[in-house]
Amino acid sequence: MAVARAAAQDRGEPLYAWLGGGVANRLPVPMMNILNGGKHADNSVDFQEFMVMPVGAPSFAEALRYGAETFHALKAILRKRGYATGVGDEGGFAPDLGSNEEALALIVEAIAAAGLTPGRDVAIALDPAASSFRADGGYALDKSGQGRKTSAEMTALFQDWIARYPIVSLEDGLAEDDWDGFHAQTAALGDKVQIVGDDIFVTNTRFIRCGIAEGTANAVLIKLNQIGTVTETIEAVELCRQAGWRTVISHRSGETEDSFMADFAVAMGSGQIKSGSACRGERIAKYNRLLEIERELGPKALFGSPFAS
Repeated sequence: MAVARAAAQDRGEPLYAWLGGGVANRLPVPMMNILNGGKHADNSVDFQEFMVMPVGAPSFAEALRYGAETFHALKAILRKRGYATGVGDEGGFAPDLGSNEEALALIVEAIAAAGLTPGRDVAIALDPAASSFRADGGYALDKSGQGRKTSAEMTALFQDWIARYPIVSLEDGLAEDDWDGFHAQTAALGDKVQIVGDDIFVTNTRFIRCGIAEGTANAVLIKLNQIGTVTETIEAVELCRQAGWRTVISHRSGETEDSFMADFAVAMGSGQIKSGSACRGERIAKYNRLLEIERELGPKALFGSPFAS
């Protein structure tokens, strides 16, 4: 990353332009984490991240506004109902809820309260981080008291939610060792939502190749410091692109204010970025950098839903 920055400076180019070969101009749609659970919060929610995606926004700046206004509308709803409004590791609220599904209902309510249309303007993305509650070959939803489920039962749960809520992306809906379950989930749900692999692929081209061959998912979460070098990360993105898979450029739960990944997302033209909520400086730094890039690109900037036909 340091060498890439130095090379861009030496050429007098923005980092995204140097990394992207000078033709990078696509701003990513943000996945904004607004409700936390799992290992990222001390609450009653099993699933780690409930995110909003402003898929109907006309620009990145407007997408950020859609997400921020939904975030603050959610805070008002939680406060009115007597729920805690402290935030988790990635800036999402972390209240004790009656069930995992209540998080979805609250988010839909917040989108509408922000004056936006659920599904059209703002959709929902999930990251249950199922490896964190994997137990004895199944899944233990102990925090919410919903008992244990098999892989098939987890997929059936998500299928029901997808039918009733504006969900467009499901990341790590099953555990990293559940390759058969992932394949079955993609076969059942992959034509309805984006099935994203994170823990199962760890930005590693060897695992991604296996996933492509086996139909394990249809998208990969891409983390620069998970695989270790910029070169390897680009190789992972290119491999996904060749297979027709989507990519989501992502932060880590432990972050700094470095904004390299914002430039990288534009350079790769991935169209999606996951960098946390509309609060906490280490998250906001990425959004601020993307605002700068969009202004710098001016009329050349492209933005749009990665799910548009």
